[in-house]
Amino acid sequence: MNWMTYIAALPEMTILALICVVLVADLFVDDEHRVVTFWMSMAALGITLWSLLATAPDARIVIFSGSYVSDPLSQVLKIAATGFVAISFLYARDYLRANDIHKGEYYVLGMIGLLGMMIMISANSMLTMYLGMETLALSQYTLVAIDRNNVTSAESAMKYFVLGAIASGALLYGISWIYGVTGSLEFDRIAAAIALDPQLNSLPLWFGLAFVIVGIGFKFGAVPFHMWLPDVYHGARTPVTLYIASAPKLAALALTLRILVDALGGLHDVWADMIMVIAVLSLLVGNIVAIAQTNIKRMLAYSTIAHVGFILLAIFCGTDEGNAAALFYTLTYVVAAAGSFGIIILLSRRGYEAENLADFKGLNARSPWFALMMMFLMLSLTGIPPFIGFFGKLNVIGVVLDGNYVGLAVLMVVASVIGAYYYLRVIWYMYFEEAEDQAVLQSSADTRLVLSLNGVAVLALGIMPGWLWVLCLQVIG
Repeated sequence: MNWMTYIAALPEMTILALICVVLVADLFVDDEHRVVTFWMSMAALGITLWSLLATAPDARIVIFSGSYVSDPLSQVLKIAATGFVAISFLYARDYLRANDIHKGEYYVLGMIGLLGMMIMISANSMLTMYLGMETLALSQYTLVAIDRNNVTSAESAMKYFVLGAIASGALLYGISWIYGVTGSLEFDRIAAAIALDPQLNSLPLWFGLAFVIVGIGFKFGAVPFHMWLPDVYHGARTPVTLYIASAPKLAALALTLRILVDALGGLHDVWADMIMVIAVLSLLVGNIVAIAQTNIKRMLAYSTIAHVGFILLAIFCGTDEGNAAALFYTLTYVVAAAGSFGIIILLSRRGYEAENLADFKGLNARSPWFALMMMFLMLSLTGIPPFIGFFGKLNVIGVVLDGNYVGLAVLMVVASVIGAYYYLRVIWYMYFEEAEDQAVLQSSADTRLVLSLNGVAVLALGIMPGWLWVLCLQVIG
């Protein structure tokens, strides 16, 4: 232990200290001035972001007796997670105030979740990863139930908690088997043990691996471990759904890469088939079931499942390019998902949830600019050029073809065509249907500005995608 150890972990220590500050300060803020807690939380995220930039490592650093790693990948994911949590807070503020649930707990729990994400992203040990995952999960369970007077939210929170507990138990059980076989919890040592003793690559290790994949599938919301996702997306208040749909996906990617690639990369031939089956099921179930949805939050939930299929197929390839494509896809998907739920929040108002597809009818007549932003976001999720979603899908299809999996590439193209139906349906409602609701869209200037930048970003990144792809290749390599 030396000062370098603490500097590498400065971002986590910073956000933890600031969480305590915001938590105590919020006790002295009344409901009419709760915006003070919001600005304190945004300042805390800003300071955390500064600490991330100030402590960016030049090379991979492993500290705390091998349980924590700081590397370029962790820096990129932490910066992105911090940014998307800040965006979630900004989009949520007006909605929470309008619906009388503007509580400091939303921001405190959101930052505790960010701490859990950061721990997961820098985990170099199964135990550290599990602790980070539970920190994130417990904050999400509470966020879903933050509106105590909403029966639907309470029901969703209970489902999420029960299924999450089962998945956590499965992951912990799998970790215990891997520890029993390899004699270590640290990812580097697990990989070294498997490489040095080929006899370890046997049924007991595969048994543990299967349970670990159950945990990974649940965190991603992949089929058949997706049962919680549509209900939670639908039942939770929209700002909470926005939070769950954005930054935690980055932590789920870190969970997958750290365990399957860093620790169990030597078992690629074993886990690749499991991941492929989960990915294919996610592609098919997500896209097909999304067609039948009339609630846009449930539609986006099933579309999330389909997008997870793309991410997992990129990891399935087992190459650096495949892992980079998964990182690229996750980052670009989260940008579009955050903006989409931001528009849903914009359309909502006091006592009214704009969560049905019919609520988007005639949006172009009510607000041409935000109808255009929503169209950009839907086209990006569809994968139509020149939006960034197209290049995300193109990269994944490219690495799959490089691995000579032509059938999977064809399946991804077909799935994208199916997905185009329900995304383009939203555009049809906005531009070619008469408005049923003539209420004026109400939001603060800063929210409108960031939401506009969010929508424009999917086009700007699509016009210049090269730098992001190079960055992903560099941090993965």
